[in-house]
Amino acid sequence: MKFSFFHLMPWTELTEAPEEWPTPNESYDPIKGKELYDRYLGTMARAEHCGFDWVAANEHHFSPYSLMANCNLVGAALAQRTSTIKLAMLGNLLPLLNPIRVAEEYAMLDVMSGGRLVAGFVRGIPHEYIAYNVSPDESRPRMKEALSLILRAWTEPEPFGWEGEFYQYRSVSIWPRPYQKPHPRILMSASNDESAEFVGQFPSMVGMTLIIDLDIAANTLDCYRRVRAAHGYETTPEDVLLSQQTCIADSDEEARAHMTEALKYFHRILMRPQQDAQRIVLQKTRFFDDDRQREFFVKRLNTLKGRTLDEQIEAGSVICGSPRSAIKQIRRLHKVLGAGVINVNMKIGNMPNQVVDRGMELFRDEVRPALRDL
Repeated sequence: MKFSFFHLMPWTELTEAPEEWPTPNESYDPIKGKELYDRYLGTMARAEHCGFDWVAANEHHFSPYSLMANCNLVGAALAQRTSTIKLAMLGNLLPLLNPIRVAEEYAMLDVMSGGRLVAGFVRGIPHEYIAYNVSPDESRPRMKEALSLILRAWTEPEPFGWEGEFYQYRSVSIWPRPYQKPHPRILMSASNDESAEFVGQFPSMVGMTLIIDLDIAANTLDCYRRVRAAHGYETTPEDVLLSQQTCIADSDEEARAHMTEALKYFHRILMRPQQDAQRIVLQKTRFFDDDRQREFFVKRLNTLKGRTLDEQIEAGSVICGSPRSAIKQIRRLHKVLGAGVINVNMKIGNMPNQVVDRGMELFRDEVRPALRDL
């Protein structure tokens, strides 16, 4: 089993929930922001020395929820601060971006790091489309065409033209080409059967976030495996990544106390403007193919927010507890869902940095050694 250390780079200085989206940035302090970036990048680089196989970043816009508007900048910084750990960009919001630019930046990261890139491509969450003024109705077909274009740009040694529905290029020949052959490992996210079917069509790992029920997650992953098999791809545990909000402390009681407070800030402060923007998008656009998908998305967010911490642990939504408890919870995820990569987010909301540091140490010294047999 492999482990990924994920960081959302949250803004931790709010005292009350923003009342609108986009969140006004008048309270942003660039001096404090510089301190946070220095701290966060140092923490992410330290993951290499704490036994993690990957260090992971992603992309969000117009919100204190995350200060990471471009995860590729973070990846470039980490390429210079680390030497062996995989750099997982999870990922670029492909329907919102120029796919040739994404192909080039990912190729640069792969070469700069000596072939350590994991290339994530995601549709994003609904409100990101408001931020970049792109129609949510076109998100899935844009995603499919952009990914096909990127794969060709990475592997085609001669200049080629592209005349698609959304993208047109007279001649494409990127420099540099990726370090890994034929291209970096790619990963896309799936939270329901429709997205699992989409991901399974490509040579891609699947990533799952915000698990609300292990049985539902297992069915979605079964769908992914069936579609992959139909397209000639074999699925192993290393093709399945699960993202988990995580707190590991010296005791269950300490971990639960820290996680409870951090989740309050995460859901009540950071997620408040996000949810308002998402509600508008879901009401006015066809971001989802049908009402069933839309209802599932809304239900998932509301369910997680309304559950007790113990209920979230039981549902497989979070990892929380002493090293012994964390080991037990990870073994369960591996057994039920067949996951070979666990992507842990320890900086949840305003979780104290010393708690994150201690959790990384406990992972290195007690959790990772106990799971080497998986």
